[in-house]
Amino acid sequence: MLENGSKNISVLGSTGSIGRQTLEVCEKLGIRVSALAARSSVKLLEAQARRFSPSLVSVFDEKAAADLRVRLADTDIRVASGEGGLTEAAVLPEADTAVTAVVGTVGLKPTLAAIKAKKRIALANKETLVCAGSLVMAEARANGAEILPVDSEHSAIFQCIGAARRHVKRILLTASGGPFFGKSREELRSVTPEMALKHPNWSMGPKVTVDSATMMNKGLEIIEAMHLFSVPPEAIRVLVHRQSIVHSMVEFADNAVIAQLAPPDMRLPIQYALTYPERAESLCPEADFSSMPPLTFADPDLESFPCLRLAMETAKRPGTACAVMNAANEAAVGLFLRGRIGFYGIYESVAGALDRIENTASPTPEDILAADAAAREYVSRA
Repeated sequence: MLENGSKNISVLGSTGSIGRQTLEVCEKLGIRVSALAARSSVKLLEAQARRFSPSLVSVFDEKAAADLRVRLADTDIRVASGEGGLTEAAVLPEADTAVTAVVGTVGLKPTLAAIKAKKRIALANKETLVCAGSLVMAEARANGAEILPVDSEHSAIFQCIGAARRHVKRILLTASGGPFFGKSREELRSVTPEMALKHPNWSMGPKVTVDSATMMNKGLEIIEAMHLFSVPPEAIRVLVHRQSIVHSMVEFADNAVIAQLAPPDMRLPIQYALTYPERAESLCPEADFSSMPPLTFADPDLESFPCLRLAMETAKRPGTACAVMNAANEAAVGLFLRGRIGFYGIYESVAGALDRIENTASPTPEDILAADAAAREYVSRA
């Protein structure tokens, strides 16, 4: 067992891609899983519960929770439900770490609750920092809670910075460029959901994969990095790196640049968030430099990918603007996946929401959630 890393965890979003890979890592390292939480995937959640024997399983959907109670009636596993159940899983006393891998602003309240309970937060729910970064980081400082990034890029930055945070000059945030790198705006007008879901390097959920196609994901990651590493947006440069081997780089005051390299495998950053400050043998394959393709870097095309430009501009606006952008994007991506709007309709929906919804400069959690709801309503009616 690791001396200083996680020994007992809760996994919020256990049936998603990050959640499933987290459980693989836990099985490999012998980390106890005390709580599982998901929205409604009862069949998979039952299988996970029987495999890992947590003390608590939470299902956000009430009907799905009732079904799971029947399925697990022959066990002593307790089944909770709703927002309260998700928060209970996040603060379970026996768990020292909460892996927050749920999608959307539903992750905000349980993350804040886990911070107040002084848990280590293995953060894969980027919306928490995009929408409420200043508030969340202030709570973490006040409660002495660790927030360790699970996103591959932010994990890379964290590893590169080490103890030299005050010497950071610039963060070089890498992006795969998604499936449409090099395409013109005209070529992208006829993009279909099926085309957008074919990512060249990573296997992710549909929403994140579409965000990669529009490059909105990189805009969200700029905002996340601002809060995690206390840097202004001007100190973050996005570089398109098609090979997804360099997961990000940090440039220091003396112009030295340190990079973190590894094959594209999310289990590595997940594991590092759980084992930090230690390292352990990984399920991730070794990097074979002799057979590796040439590593290339390019500036992003902000004309073809206006969502990235919009996010870079919004990052400079304190308050609820980022929450509006995030919620409007999530709603618009849903419409795109259902064939109700086109590829550039995502950008148009988000830009419209930012224009129409008032920004609250110093928001409370309630203000953030209200801005989120207003943005979703705007997109659904536009």
